[in-house]
Amino acid sequence: MAGAKNHDYHILPPDIWPFVGAFSALTMAIGGIMWMHSGSVFGIGGGTIFFIGVAAVLLTMFSWWSNVIKEAHAGDHTPVVQLHLRYGMILFIASEVMFFVGWFWAFFDFSLFPAPVQVVDGTVSLIADAARGTWPPKGLEVLDAFKFPLLNTIILLTSGTTVTWAHHALIHNQRGGEKTGLWGLLGVGNRDGVLKGLWLTIVLGLLFSSIQAYEYAEAPFPFQGINYGASFFMATGFHGFHVIIGTIFLTVCLIRAYKGDFTPRQHFGFEAAAWYWHFVDVVWLFLFVSIYVWGGWGAPIHGG
Repeated sequence: MAGAKNHDYHILPPDIWPFVGAFSALTMAIGGIMWMHSGSVFGIGGGTIFFIGVAAVLLTMFSWWSNVIKEAHAGDHTPVVQLHLRYGMILFIASEVMFFVGWFWAFFDFSLFPAPVQVVDGTVSLIADAARGTWPPKGLEVLDAFKFPLLNTIILLTSGTTVTWAHHALIHNQRGGEKTGLWGLLGVGNRDGVLKGLWLTIVLGLLFSSIQAYEYAEAPFPFQGINYGASFFMATGFHGFHVIIGTIFLTVCLIRAYKGDFTPRQHFGFEAAAWYWHFVDVVWLFLFVSIYVWGGWGAPIHGG
């Protein structure tokens, strides 16, 4: 028949959400810039415009991804389409890697070629008679890498284990039967293991974010006025933001798992969330070693 589908690709119908998403992102960017410069349009402040853009972006994400889920249920995600979705996720994670390369580059530039400054009672001042400064700046106290940062490292590594547990439980899910022995105890091969693994991963992600928020509140150095503080908070803060995104990602997967959306043969949404979470794990290991351990080596420890 004319018009019959004789290929494995999914031809998308016209959709409004790409346009809405682009316009929402533009609104968010303009609002953010205006907010930083205390600007306004027709009496509407930049901060208000920024959050309108954020709300529109969130609406776009919810609606667009809801359509993707409906397409999966409709059988449009053939093996070829799933392969291309995986390629897209790989490229997205690669772009995120380069995003963090920028922050690491900035940190190493500041640390290997430090400005001649010192910190006295929280005040930053130039050292006129010094050809080069020290890193961290002289007089600056740093966070103890082997307290909360090490604890958060253990938490994230453990969460990587639990999300892998959930993934394997999903892959080996057996309809109508339960695994016995060690596999049954771990929940590998049944729906219960998927739910337990996701719950544990989400709780560990929330615990990580809570500890990092407390660490920021107790940090002995400011965000502004000093390269160490700016590079520290930007690198670790953006990682923390990614942890929050990953936690939301996994929460959506948990809801979908309760609804029975995932099968051993079709579960790209879960797989993408697991990949993203492992990416967050690996980035944190580099942050811990580079910024907390090496970056604060030899400096006085806050509260030590």
